[in-house]
Amino acid sequence: MIQNMIRNTCRSCKGWLETVFVDLGTMAPANSFMNSIGEFNSEKAYPLVAKVCSDCLLVQLNCDVPPQEIFDEYVYFSSFSESWIAHAQAFTDWARNQFQLNSKSFVVEIASNDGYLLKNFLAHDIPCLGIDPSHTVASAAMEIGVPTEVDFFSAALAGKMVEKYGQADLMIANNVLAHVPDINNLLEGFKIMLKPKGVISFEFPHLLQLIEHVEFDTVYHEHFSYISIYALELAMHRHGLRIYSVEEIPTHGGSVRVLCCHAENAHITDTKQLADIRIKEALAGLDKLETYATFAEKPKAIRNAFQSFLSAAKVQNKTVVGYGAAAKGNTLLNYCGVSASEIMFVSDRNPHKQNKFLPTNHIPTCSVDEISELRPDYIVILPWNLKDEIMSQLEFVREWGGQFVVAIPTTKIL
Repeated sequence: MIQNMIRNTCRSCKGWLETVFVDLGTMAPANSFMNSIGEFNSEKAYPLVAKVCSDCLLVQLNCDVPPQEIFDEYVYFSSFSESWIAHAQAFTDWARNQFQLNSKSFVVEIASNDGYLLKNFLAHDIPCLGIDPSHTVASAAMEIGVPTEVDFFSAALAGKMVEKYGQADLMIANNVLAHVPDINNLLEGFKIMLKPKGVISFEFPHLLQLIEHVEFDTVYHEHFSYISIYALELAMHRHGLRIYSVEEIPTHGGSVRVLCCHAENAHITDTKQLADIRIKEALAGLDKLETYATFAEKPKAIRNAFQSFLSAAKVQNKTVVGYGAAAKGNTLLNYCGVSASEIMFVSDRNPHKQNKFLPTNHIPTCSVDEISELRPDYIVILPWNLKDEIMSQLEFVREWGGQFVVAIPTTKIL
């Protein structure tokens, strides 16, 4: 069965996938939590290997786990991150002014999750629609009044949505491009649903940051692609879309906000920021295949450092727990071979992630209250990109001398 999921050609341009970017072994999808010990034996695991296309240089997984297995019972709710909520509010304020949105406009968000962003447009009487494949998060969005269609976005669905709602002035897709196995179908859907003078706003972790800071833990089955502006522009061109502006933003360890329009839209001109990011990527060698071949060895040093920390803590009889049952944390723990004998549990604010077991390593999850009861010596912050927010939330651990630890880009006691 797994052999049928392995791809040898690029999901974007159909070029050959030969060069290994990183091989993290075999593990279960990062958000496939176990509800009970009885489920351990039926857990499905897949190779986690990213390769780079020899032609368009898109970095991508070469094993496509069916999206239904990943997103049907999705447990990531955007509203549990305070910094992400603030980011969404700031984007909404900016977009309303930048694109002069009003009650006659129409905003569509793909992968709208629990309505964390669109609710801000509704507060200003701007019509909007969310599209998300997960009924768990879509239900939460509808409960707060955000109109939501529960489905995977595609060219076919875009046609149906245009007939039902009309075309959009602004389409938003935050952390979506990486999450779809068929990037061509997705882009064609945007082409269909966007008004002639409309704009698309994409946000995604920038491959340049992943490489420079060795953020290998952002590689997991849910992320089918790891995107550079170089590779994305080639894909956009094939579908009659055009990038006209790029802004570097700090979210998720280093992301970009990419603004796009129809290729034939002569009213919008390219910005200097786009030219700058092209130069930045070229200087980093992202337009050369050999750049990607050197990355594969780098995660090993991070693994060794983290394993050494855990071994030392065990020898010293120090208690270690984790915080934040994030997908990236599961990649880290599983690549490093960590078990419950080294990290007793992982706590999380999200009740949908509590009282379960992490995939592959089967470390139990729990509420934040368990940290207060155990009073551990070390708390490993797994979503390291939110470390400042998390340390502020867990400031109480200082009462007993507890210390925070991150493992990316290297193991460090904070």
